[in-house]
Amino acid sequence: MKPAGVLLALVLGACSPVQAGRAPAPSLPRIVSLNPCTDAILAEVVDPAQIIAISAWSHDPASSSMDLSQARRFRATNGTVEEVLALRPDLIVGGTFTPSATRSAYARLGLRLEEVGIASTVEESIAQVRRLAALAGHPEQGEALVARITDALAKAAPPPGAPPIQTVLWEPGGIVPGDNTLVADIMRRAGLANFTAGKGMKQADYLPLERLLADPPELVLTAGNPRAEENRLLGHPALAQLTKTRRKAVDPALLYCGGPTIIRAARRFAEVRGT
Repeated sequence: MKPAGVLLALVLGACSPVQAGRAPAPSLPRIVSLNPCTDAILAEVVDPAQIIAISAWSHDPASSSMDLSQARRFRATNGTVEEVLALRPDLIVGGTFTPSATRSAYARLGLRLEEVGIASTVEESIAQVRRLAALAGHPEQGEALVARITDALAKAAPPPGAPPIQTVLWEPGGIVPGDNTLVADIMRRAGLANFTAGKGMKQADYLPLERLLADPPELVLTAGNPRAEENRLLGHPALAQLTKTRRKAVDPALLYCGGPTIIRAARRFAEVRGT
């Protein structure tokens, strides 16, 4: 990227349209998103023509929190500085783990980077929705998404006075969520208590099968393919011994992102609570 000619060639090479449809209004920013969680939020709160690329993670069913048909409407990028520069965005949205060298390169090239962290509560995720919608010039669409999230959580809430169901959420690889996580917050709001956090386990702690069998909860939620080698515990035959413990599957795509993902997660948790 040192020679000026290389940079010019990259910029000129981006002149062809990156997305079908009308161009965004001149006053609205053209956006590149480098994070699958912000991909999903932006797809809900901005004019689609403003999104000139989303992260390649969102085109992969193993890592996307969006419906793949929705995600594949947009160009994907691996997020290299060269790729992003060629797209000529007005705004880059990324996570808080952007390498310092990349951050510095964006600054030198005059590219605006907005970093969005990992939300640990519903309130934090709602604040991110509003921030991204405002940055994109569509605060009203942010409020519309917030209203849908609030409605979904209200509908997922348990009946008044119902005791929380002690629940283990067994994530891919046999790990469990900590209590200060977004997924634990959504579980609580849907009437599911984070059983392992109550036993002192923290975010991404490993839950051995033996410990689960010795101290079973009322409900075990398994996330991931139990036939995959890294998830072999999720489908272990010994779990059949837990005759008083219900087991249900949840989509791993519901566990890590906020925004519109909260709506689907709340519905699923309410579903498994009541079955």
